[in-house]
Formats: sequence, C-alpha cells, structure tokens
Amino acid sequence: MKRIRLTPLLFRRIHKWVGLIIGLQFLLWALSGSVMALLDKDKVGGHGGGMSHSHPLPPGEYFSVAALPRGEPVEGLVLRDIGARPVYEMHTPKGARLVDATTGEHIRVDQQLARDIASMMNDAPVREVSVLAKANLEARDFEGAMWRVDFADAENSSAYVSLDTARFLVMRGDTWRTWDFFWMLHNMDYVNRKSFNHPLIIAIGFGALWLSGTGFYLLFKSFSRADFRWLRRRRKPVVTRSAA
Repeated sequence: MKRIRLTPLLFRRIHKWVGLIIGLQFLLWALSGSVMALLDKDKVGGHGGGMSHSHPLPPGEYFSVAALPRGEPVEGLVLRDIGARPVYEMHTPKGARLVDATTGEHIRVDQQLARDIASMMNDAPVREVSVLAKANLEARDFEGAMWRVDFADAENSSAYVSLDTARFLVMRGDTWRTWDFFWMLHNMDYVNRKSFNHPLIIAIGFGALWLSGTGFYLLFKSFSRADFRWLRRRRKPVVTRSAA
C-alpha cells in the first residue's frame, strides 16, 4: 500500500477544495448579513411577541375562586382580561383553560374570539383564519395548538393566538419572513432556524480554522531563499587612504 506523504503539494490540493466549500459559505454569510442589516428593523422587530393588548379590569364582583370547578389539581391561576372581559386562566396537569371571571362559565377559544384578539393588533381586514395543531416555523418559539389569523395588508401579516389561553403570541409579516430566510442561511440551521450549536456550523468553523492554518503553512512554503536575496545585499565598504 502506497504511503501518503504529507507534502506541500498534498496540502495545496486539499486546501484548494476545502477553500472552495468554505468560500461559498463565506459568501452566504456576507450576503445574508448584508441583507439582514439592510432590512427595516422596525418592520422586522415590530412583529415580535412584545406587543400587548391588556386592558384595565372592570370594577365589580368576581366569581369566587373557591367555587371554580375542581375536577383536577390546579397548579396556577391568573386573573387577566380578554379585551375588557375579565377571565381566570387556570393551569392544570392536563393544560390550560379559561373561565369567565364574572359568571364562572367555561370559555371556548373559537375562531371568532381568535379574530377579535388578533384584530386588536392589526386594523387591516382579516383574510383567513386557520387552526394549527402545533407551531410552524413562524411561531416556533411557542408550543401547543394555535390559531393563525391572516390579514390583507401590505405586509401579508399573520397573527398567532393560543388555542388554550387565547393569548396573543406573535405577528409575522413579509419583512420578517425575508429576514428569517437569510437568518437561516446565516446560522446554517436549515430545519429549526434558531441554533448556533448544530454539527454543520461546527464543522464549517473547524474547516475555516484548518484552512487558515494550512494557508499560513503554504504561504511560508511558497517562499525560497532567492526571495530574500535583497535582504542579504550589503553596500560595499568604501576604502579611504590616509595621506603619508
């Protein structure tokens, strides 16, 4: 079996092909970073989940917490509003459910309620309402079933409302979708689009490190003594004769 010799020629050949692969990814990093920097940050960040539609709770008597149904253990209870309607948000081992805080009646988060909540965030006409059994890529930071409410506006905005708690989750538009596509190219997470620690980007990172190291090695190997001949040149000494 012929033994592989670690010669500069071998390193040069490997360096060439690894450089081609890494170079293409460097171009994608530069392109995606430039596009994300050029997009309007307000249109990108303005569709995040930091929006709020809370209202002051109306005064009056509320349904007694002690009288709420106790079919299962309650792990948490929150008094909040849906619009101007006070509700109890109950958390149990089986999930969350809503109860009217004035009557004690169970609240079903139906399509109309989802439309009303989403419309608090966007004045545009509602184009379509659909239910999702689980989060899609646009709402990947949230869990559970949810309503998707699409609006007929310039951004083609989509609002997401929790099917269990009727909480507004997030709103996405075309600018965010463009940003998210280039974000995927930038962090190389083509499935979940949110991890910087997956094997592909780690391999590319070590590949870039190897490329830099072999690049320095080949740089020094490409020089010869003749290239430094000018450093060895010395001006001939001037001989002076003293007068007798």
